[in-house]
Amino acid sequence: MLWRWFSPEAQKQRLLPKVEHPVARHYLQTPFADKKQSAWDVDYLVLDFETTGLDARKDAILSMGYTEIRQGRVQMGRCIHRIVKLNFPLPPETVVVHKITDDRMNEGIHLHDALHELVERMTGKVLIAHFEHIERTFLQAAMERVYGRKLPLLMLDTLAIEKRLRERAQQVIIPNQFRLGNLRQHYNLPRYGAHDALQDAIATAELFLAEISHIQGDGKSLRLADLLG
Repeated sequence: MLWRWFSPEAQKQRLLPKVEHPVARHYLQTPFADKKQSAWDVDYLVLDFETTGLDARKDAILSMGYTEIRQGRVQMGRCIHRIVKLNFPLPPETVVVHKITDDRMNEGIHLHDALHELVERMTGKVLIAHFEHIERTFLQAAMERVYGRKLPLLMLDTLAIEKRLRERAQQVIIPNQFRLGNLRQHYNLPRYGAHDALQDAIATAELFLAEISHIQGDGKSLRLADLLG
């Protein structure tokens, strides 16, 4: 579709007359961060989803975890973890991986309520995820389902940032070295458990700060645009 070639701000303006929900409209009316702004001064929302599979067309978001970064600090008091109530039993392999049972899932909240809460917190912030393809595709699928439209996103990927750093340094790329846990070990960050959305979001936030501290340590004046690639 041609609208995808417009800037994110232009996409927002084109979508605004087509979206009715007040949360989505407020998101569209709020500008994204200035790309010329110092990366340290930007407000970020760091996001992780646990899903029932990898295909946003047929699989579902099982849980959402997110936290904020302001002025270069993880805001632990602003952490949110939501289990999403699904209308089908969880596959056994999903329960094994995520440790979320049907009983726990059935005590969760509906997708539309979880999405409204998330979009409110996203408004005016830059999103961060590790291997952002999962969060981007599932988030936009949820937006299309609830709001009738995929809303534009401004999103950073800690995996992509690290890959660019290694490529510029002409380092050999080793399989699995870009996994979240392996990159945290590279930056001497503590080991966390996997497959918990909030824990992974906090782990990603800490990794992001380690990455930009490393870049800044090279004497560069770091702008948001530099991280967007």
